[in-house]
Amino acid sequence: MRAFKDTVTPVDKAEIRNAATVILLRDRATRPRILMGQRGAAAAFMPNKFVFPGGAVDNSDGQIPLAAPLSALCARRLSEEAYPDLAHALSVAAIRELWEETGQILGQPGAWPGHPPADWADFAATGHVPQADPLQFVFRAITPPGRPRRFDARFFLADAATLASDPDDFSAASDELSLLQWIDLDEVRNFDLPFITEVVLAEVAARARSETPPVSVPFFRNNDEESLFLRLRGHPMLD
Repeated sequence: MRAFKDTVTPVDKAEIRNAATVILLRDRATRPRILMGQRGAAAAFMPNKFVFPGGAVDNSDGQIPLAAPLSALCARRLSEEAYPDLAHALSVAAIRELWEETGQILGQPGAWPGHPPADWADFAATGHVPQADPLQFVFRAITPPGRPRRFDARFFLADAATLASDPDDFSAASDELSLLQWIDLDEVRNFDLPFITEVVLAEVAARARSETPPVSVPFFRNNDEESLFLRLRGHPMLD
């Protein structure tokens, strides 16, 4: 697959970059918990905040093979008000960031075709190929103007039961997030959270015990003119 022209690292760091975030949900039928970690105090974006694993789409993400793609429904929704062929790269970025920041594997046992890129070598060495079908697209938000970094972030929900790794083993994680932990949904608001994370958590709590994709996906669209909460295809959210 080809690389995407809008995923090139911008010279202007305030330029909006496509990004993907993963919300892992554990024990959703009994005691719903989510995986979060704390960003460093020196981080340019959201320092000290507790966040979900995630980050910007890389050029190579559009070329990474998947053992199983996103569902057709999620792929269609990701294409709305976006490049129509960006869904693959977004799902790959979500899996890559999850691996890099937590050491958790969303993948199937298998061999890679050819040599994996350098930033996927450790993932491939586990004997897995990334799989995107457990990911459900549940939220989209653009960082407001004036922030040191701006992202067009897509949030994916996945059940921890679909992981190919031990959900309590963070030994392969990078040091980008500290204090990685599973947090009860009922207690997560006691942590220092970004505003948008609190908004997303309301959607997660409403869907904690539902395994089907949402009927529609909220879109928090911020631009220089206005900030709007929309549903896909521009339909305003109902109160």
